[in-house]
Amino acid sequence: MKKILLPTAGALFLLQLASCINTEREVGTSKNADRVFTPVPEGNRGRVSERTVLRTVNTAHAFSNPRTKDNFVLQLRGPKIANAQAYFMIISSTGDTLRKEIIPASALINERDLDDPQAATVRDKEIAILQGMNAFFKEDRFVQPAVPRAATQPENVDAQSWSSVKEDARAVGFDYPAADGRERRVAYSKKLGRAVVIAE
Repeated sequence: MKKILLPTAGALFLLQLASCINTEREVGTSKNADRVFTPVPEGNRGRVSERTVLRTVNTAHAFSNPRTKDNFVLQLRGPKIANAQAYFMIISSTGDTLRKEIIPASALINERDLDDPQAATVRDKEIAILQGMNAFFKEDRFVQPAVPRAATQPENVDAQSWSSVKEDARAVGFDYPAADGRERRVAYSKKLGRAVVIAE
């Protein structure tokens, strides 16, 4: 009986030792060994929701500081392209959010991208939305100075914001379609320390 137990115990010990060595080796080469793997719950796997990012476009451009470039990001989120929401964000080079705005995806459609706006199919609109995203950060949408010298203040714009940007000849303006489909210009006011709307 002792002769049978001794080799079995030795074999089990060697098996356990080999198991420990493998685990240590795997942990040692793992990039995130300190994190415990948690699988996605079965009901949530592959499900498209309002938070799903369908597409992202971005660019880096001088905005709040002429010496560094800020990040301009446009993310399309939702279950389907046609009724998604576009999240427009300007993030400074230091990581501060200078502006965050939600625009309906339909506002990104340029009527010229549709052959017949009245007869456009859902697929036509989706393609036009994606084309609008591609053109969102075109270089000609950035203007400097943000407010030309001869410009007069629009009625629907805050006077303090407008004058603070007009005083700064180095201020950069960015034009984009707002939620109502109209063009909007945003610029960074050094005097106020924030991004402001200067034209709608």
